[in-house]
Amino acid sequence: MPILLRIAPELPVSDLPASIKFYEGKLGFRNVMTMPDYAIVERDGVAVHLFQTAGAKHSPQSIHVFTDGLDELHAEMRQRGTCLSQDIVRKPWGNRDFRVQDAFGNEIKFTEPLG
Repeated sequence: MPILLRIAPELPVSDLPASIKFYEGKLGFRNVMTMPDYAIVERDGVAVHLFQTAGAKHSPQSIHVFTDGLDELHAEMRQRGTCLSQDIVRKPWGNRDFRVQDAFGNEIKFTEPLG
């Protein structure tokens, strides 16, 4: 039986070098591959693919990154000077999350399921 192992979302960005800097400096990812119009940043087991959209029309995207230790991650992001678009909120379906937006408007939701 096939097993799905990992997901690597692709997010549109208008300035690839600035986006890489944001994901490294503000979110703690590391750049593992860069091409002229494409980059991959990773943190732990999560990869985010960034693609340059110069002249192209793309709507911002939204992704969930599930985590343990949401409070600690939130504190780390604050310490890094990351501008949060939403502080930690408990959702009606039982998760807690906080949100950040990159310069292109893509939203990253860091989510912790509650047991």
